[in-house]
Amino acid sequence: MARLMGGETDLDIAKALAAGDVTGLAWLYDRYSSLAYSVALRILGDPGRAEDVVQDTFLKLWHGADRFDAGRGSLRTWVITSVRNRSIDYLRGRNAHARKEQEIPLEAEAVGPGSDPWREVAHSLERNLILEALASLPAEQRQAVELAYFGGYFHREIAEMFQVPLSTIKGRMRLALEKLHSYLRAKGYFDGL
Repeated sequence: MARLMGGETDLDIAKALAAGDVTGLAWLYDRYSSLAYSVALRILGDPGRAEDVVQDTFLKLWHGADRFDAGRGSLRTWVITSVRNRSIDYLRGRNAHARKEQEIPLEAEAVGPGSDPWREVAHSLERNLILEALASLPAEQRQAVELAYFGGYFHREIAEMFQVPLSTIKGRMRLALEKLHSYLRAKGYFDGL
């Protein structure tokens, strides 16, 4: 079972959450917030909404900690499933009224220092191209890359998760990065670099 730097296992976290101990929430967030964010970002494609989903999800998990059942799945699965469901709710527009979100009128003028819309468009195009490249990878390679780069896991931790040798994960990563590079180069992304 995975341990935090303080030695807490997922079972320790679940017990602390169920007991209403706020430290359990901190441990849960420390362990799974990066992974939760990467899942939300992958579904929503919007960093701001992904952050909102992660916050909403952890708050929901905190309030519903008594509903976690280790017999039905791991703590990691509980978090990922909750983030996925909350992200889909956002995509469907659910809870917009509850969040009291308001649409910004099209005729509204931006005032003050703001972001550069051209840079944002370029980042959006790059993000979409990278998501396409990731989607083109075989599942095992894509999962390894996502866990390493978006989840913040070390190769050794990924190997433990999948119960495969470390060399297998390193091989998957090497092949995945080579394929990503080839895909992006074929799309003209590395031209001029």
